[in-house]
Amino acid sequence: MTGIAVTVAYAAPGVEAVVDLVVPVGTTVGAAVAASGIVARLALPAHVAYAIHGQRATPDIPLADGDRIEITRPLIADAKTVRRERAARHPLPRSPKVKRRNDAD
Repeated sequence: MTGIAVTVAYAAPGVEAVVDLVVPVGTTVGAAVAASGIVARLALPAHVAYAIHGQRATPDIPLADGDRIEITRPLIADAKTVRRERAARHPLPRSPKVKRRNDAD
């Protein structure tokens, strides 16, 4: 049985870690991240989230050759909440009411 090539990556402001691995077929996301040593080396929290090529993934998903596993950071702000707060601070001007002609006349 031959191995598959995967990449485990983590990025944060001022920190970047990318580890290329060859793992056995059937290796899961969690096992590949553990084998990379990134979590221990960067002292990341025990419960981190993962993505494969930008799509959320759980630790028990088996990997395919060429997969890129990203260790994701928690959001510091909810995008929807930020947009609502910005809109409340700077509301758009109201458009004037336009009288419409009645087509039946």
